[in-house]
Amino acid sequence: MAQHIGKQTVIFSKPPIITHTHSSVGPKEADGPMGEYFHTRFADEINEEKSWEKAECSIIKHTIKQLLRLSHTQPTEIDYLLSGDLQNQINATHLGVKDFHIPLFGLYGACSTMGEAMGLGAILVGTGLAKKVISGASSHYCTAERQFRFPLEYGGQRTQTQQWTVTGCGYVMIEQEGTGPTINSITTGKIVDFDIKDVMNMGAVMAPAAVDTILTHLQDTNQKPTDYDAIVTGDLGNCGIEIAIDMADRLGVDLSPVMHDCGAMMYAQERQDTHSGGSGCGCSASMFSSYWYLQLLKRKYKKMLLVPTGALMNLVSTQQSENIPGIAHAVSISAPEQVISDKIQRFHLAP
Repeated sequence: MAQHIGKQTVIFSKPPIITHTHSSVGPKEADGPMGEYFHTRFADEINEEKSWEKAECSIIKHTIKQLLRLSHTQPTEIDYLLSGDLQNQINATHLGVKDFHIPLFGLYGACSTMGEAMGLGAILVGTGLAKKVISGASSHYCTAERQFRFPLEYGGQRTQTQQWTVTGCGYVMIEQEGTGPTINSITTGKIVDFDIKDVMNMGAVMAPAAVDTILTHLQDTNQKPTDYDAIVTGDLGNCGIEIAIDMADRLGVDLSPVMHDCGAMMYAQERQDTHSGGSGCGCSASMFSSYWYLQLLKRKYKKMLLVPTGALMNLVSTQQSENIPGIAHAVSISAPEQVISDKIQRFHLAP
């Protein structure tokens, strides 16, 4: 039911189906140009909890609860949960999902985690090892700033290349049977290191990995960029997407007609003062689970390549002036053969 082709790609003879999604975001994301598409929009980033970290746990729990509710599914029906976040040792995921008692694969791929979770979920379902899995990821601006850069109270000056970590998450249900967009293939990324050490320029770190995975996917599957209606990176932001398009062009591949980036789409740059745009595990996770999934349901985009991107660093490696390598994972997704009107009508847009 699955076949390994080329260097890094798996294709599915019976494609797994993304039957349901749910997205949740904080107030800044809700106020951005994509705000109307998110399912749940929280009024503040602390979410009535005692800490930013607890708030992220509660957002994860809420999102999975809503996904189960909307799909009329009990936790006992889910074979595996695949999830990760940016907190140390993915602690937000552990505390956020513990009450569901679903077998868990805790994942860390930095901001590429949504691609990793969906790719592994597709393998489990596409090979018949599971009937239903949930894949997702989350991030929180305040927890990420405190962990990777400076406490918010410090009031440090943000550079123009710096991105704003998205407060939010997205989870998808992948099944053997049902209706919805299908996962045709996945391309697992490899670590790409361009000797970059600047923690304030994640776009430059992740762009080479994005290009490497995209070009590998196209080569493995014998496709060209325009075979896709959209190639959507996760977290390159405004600086990173320009670097990626330029790098691919220098290698003889024009990505510009179909290239999009969730981080560049997330915020109104000047009005919201987010400099290079959005990033974080929750960026591509929330954007795919809302806007992009709806476009597929409507068949406005018939085929897309989702490529979440990650900068692989931690606090110690940064303090020791280590390079920051990048990674990206690609998921090839096709729209359903017909517009699914009832799912579009039930697509719960936030009030």
